[in-house]
Amino acid sequence: MPLVIALGADADHRAAEQAHLAAGWTPCGAGDWAIALRSPDGSAVARISPFDPTGPYTAELYRRAAPTRQVPVLFAHRRLDGGGDVLVMEWLSPTQETDAVAFLEAIDASAPEVAVLAESVRSIHTRAIEELPWCGPLDANPANVMRGSDGRLVLTDPYYADGPSLYATAGSDPDAVVARIPEDRRRFMTEIPLAYSGP
Repeated sequence: MPLVIALGADADHRAAEQAHLAAGWTPCGAGDWAIALRSPDGSAVARISPFDPTGPYTAELYRRAAPTRQVPVLFAHRRLDGGGDVLVMEWLSPTQETDAVAFLEAIDASAPEVAVLAESVRSIHTRAIEELPWCGPLDANPANVMRGSDGRLVLTDPYYADGPSLYATAGSDPDAVVARIPEDRRRFMTEIPLAYSGP
């Protein structure tokens, strides 16, 4: 069973979800901004979002820091029509919060064992702040530290859009959002599966 599902050039988040479901992937979660589907063999997960400005930056981190083995293995990344995003990566499991907090503290301190990861996280985030309207600070949520199938700790999803500010602006000053986010990048911004309040 392939881990990369073929999608049409104009596929949006709905088409991506349907293509994965048709290939036997099964729902396994929903959170802020995205749903998750697990591959038939259990080795991978597809994170599909209707609107995710930070998806390309997360994919870049996974590629750049891949030699460290401290980020998930990335099988595929694709921007979707209307501003959505799909990331296909290795299946991860939760870890103890104490381990997650220690890992995040090591990254924050640029400890030698995570120095390459820490530099990658920061340099990509610096560029995201410059390029993305409403880019949030680094996400220090311990739930973003998980374990790969081999037991190693990995950092996931350190970047996020400042949803409360963005959506408040959309309500109070929609012209500001229209001016800063092109229509083809915000078409489905009202369809994110918001399940938690976020950081």
